[in-house]
Amino acid sequence: MPEKITFTPELIDTHCLIDVRTPLEFEDDHIPGAHNVPLLSNAERAEVGTIYKQIGPVEARRRGLELTCSRFYGMVDRIISLSAGKPLVVYCWRGGLRSLSIAMLVEMCGIPARQLAGGYKSFRNHVSDYFETCDFPSPLIVMHGMTGTGKTMFINGLNPLQWATIDLEGIACHRGSAFGALGLKQDFTQKHFETVLWDVFRSMPTGRPIVLEGESQRIGKYSLPGRLYQKMAESCKVWCHASLETRINRLTTEYARPEYRGEMLEALERIRKKLGGTRYAELKSGIESWDVREIARGLIEGYYDKMYYKQRVWIADIELKLEDFRQAEGELEQFWSSRV
Repeated sequence: MPEKITFTPELIDTHCLIDVRTPLEFEDDHIPGAHNVPLLSNAERAEVGTIYKQIGPVEARRRGLELTCSRFYGMVDRIISLSAGKPLVVYCWRGGLRSLSIAMLVEMCGIPARQLAGGYKSFRNHVSDYFETCDFPSPLIVMHGMTGTGKTMFINGLNPLQWATIDLEGIACHRGSAFGALGLKQDFTQKHFETVLWDVFRSMPTGRPIVLEGESQRIGKYSLPGRLYQKMAESCKVWCHASLETRINRLTTEYARPEYRGEMLEALERIRKKLGGTRYAELKSGIESWDVREIARGLIEGYYDKMYYKQRVWIADIELKLEDFRQAEGELEQFWSSRV
């Protein structure tokens, strides 16, 4: 019988992980770096599950064997090829028959294979527990500020030898504002968002502060997992500011794409009540005539700043002027050195 092994993050870096769940299950979420070699198709799993519920486990297993036995050779051949000499770990949903049967077949061919105890579910529990404790390898520095100040650009440009950085909006495929979805798609699940975020956090080097942007509890359709939002609220907070003209220039550079016009009108419609009739009409006219600087100015003065001031109820540990990013980084470094 294949040895059962408990999930640890190190497995991702040292083993070849084989996910034998259906393509639909794999797409929903999976362990980072895993290869999908499905034992059953999406339709076949639904059929076997129906038989299990309506008739019983024996008939369900017999039908499963009938559906899959002809593909065993091809599956084993692909798994051995994917392993490329790395030790193999096979998993399914809960560490049941699907992963056990494939691990046994691989071992019958003379290749050692382990079965992941608890399957994908054990990994999922690990991710959930991680964000409940938020025991990160380094302290957090959270960058806050008005829309257009360039926080994301500043974070992504920090010296990687001095700072560890996480682009939450990049991971979420959303800029975290009413117009944050322009040109982007959030086409994966909440669970997969959490998995990708966990993988980024676990890869952070120790000894360097983790710099990330302050977000609300939700970034588009995704929610920050566990206690992450509370952890960020408890961490070092930086207030970023820039002149109105700088903010207009940065928003214009990011959003001034004619192909965004339709999406901008849709986004504008969603905040119509918050804008009021006059401001809505002005902005709609600006989008239709494609006066992008006036669109940016109108959104900053008539929407974004008003919304942010209502939400800010805390005092920053330091304020940074994000006109010159290198100068701002130097100020941040000086401030952080004085704290540690």
